[in-house]
Amino acid sequence: MKRSSPPSPPEPTARLARTGSLVLLQPTPLCNLDCSYCYLPARGLARFMSHDVADAVARTVDSWSTHHPVKVLWHGGEPLATGLSRLRGLLDRFPEGRAHPVRHAVQTNATLIDEAWCRLFVERGIEVSVSVDGPGPGSGRLDRGGRDATGRALRGIGLLRDHGIAFGAIAVVTDPSPRRAAELHRWFARLGCRVLGVNLVERKGVNSRTVRDDGDPAEFWAELAALGRADPGMSLRDVEHAHRYIRAELAGRADRLADRPVDPLPMVTWDGQVVPMSPDLAGFSSPRHGPFTTGDVREHGLAGCLARAAATGWVAEALAGIDACRAACDLFAYCRGGQAANKYFETGRLDTTETHFCRNSRKLLMEGLIRDAERVAARAREHHGS
Repeated sequence: MKRSSPPSPPEPTARLARTGSLVLLQPTPLCNLDCSYCYLPARGLARFMSHDVADAVARTVDSWSTHHPVKVLWHGGEPLATGLSRLRGLLDRFPEGRAHPVRHAVQTNATLIDEAWCRLFVERGIEVSVSVDGPGPGSGRLDRGGRDATGRALRGIGLLRDHGIAFGAIAVVTDPSPRRAAELHRWFARLGCRVLGVNLVERKGVNSRTVRDDGDPAEFWAELAALGRADPGMSLRDVEHAHRYIRAELAGRADRLADRPVDPLPMVTWDGQVVPMSPDLAGFSSPRHGPFTTGDVREHGLAGCLARAAATGWVAEALAGIDACRAACDLFAYCRGGQAANKYFETGRLDTTETHFCRNSRKLLMEGLIRDAERVAARAREHHGS
């Protein structure tokens, strides 16, 4: 009796949008720091993006700017380790935009910022976000000699302030607690930070660390939300993202938002490889799927690499994972299926659902907002009852 072939897995219903409003470029994998929680596999590799890679990306960015604004985020490694003249040359390859502007941003550890970098940021209108983890001993943000790099980052931030350059920040947190939330909010607000994003440490890439067992993410998020209400001068990225979802639910728009195509977050690595979604997969390979890429931007163009994505095995598996999240999770319209990188590095697959990142940075964040709202309501009842 002839055996029948196993049925093919169903085609995913989730799909990538054809264009993106944010493009990430890795001008170099090199970083001058060696943070204890870093997930990047090649941060000691001194390799640099060539002009032909930048040109290939710029052609697609120019085309997309006919339809919507595009932001190019230079993200490493440490982008400033590329060197001022080299990065300026890459910036020169990009158009100003057609009907809509092409803007540039940089995510930097700030330790290499000097007067010349500040002049470039002002001259080109480059948005700056600083990776720095706040006050206190035991920071994992270390240089290659094992020394804490926070002081050098603060010197760079001081130069940004001297030049009138607004900046945001991303802080990695290993010990979420109400006390840590208060320390972070006070420290970054005093620095003049415009918007603060918090990344709870994730098991990802070459990093095996995760949030400490004695951490309390829900109470961390509740305290951060309360501090943001009391002092709205600094935007809180994660809290505001959750609030946008809540407003969409209250307005009856959440299901419609959930039906939209998945926004690609294409990452183009220094050597031209395109990772069309979940950029933290850049530089890694799967035993089943091979490298997490859909081709070389110089051969296919950025739009072409996105068009090839759905027919690429690992992307199809990631999209199936988004479908699985939609079927299993009441908060799908909020997180849109999470990040494939977290799924892969936690489980070895891209089509799974809940991850530690999902619980700590999405579900427990939402729980924290509920606790904060309940406490506000309780205080209001006590006030009216007194």
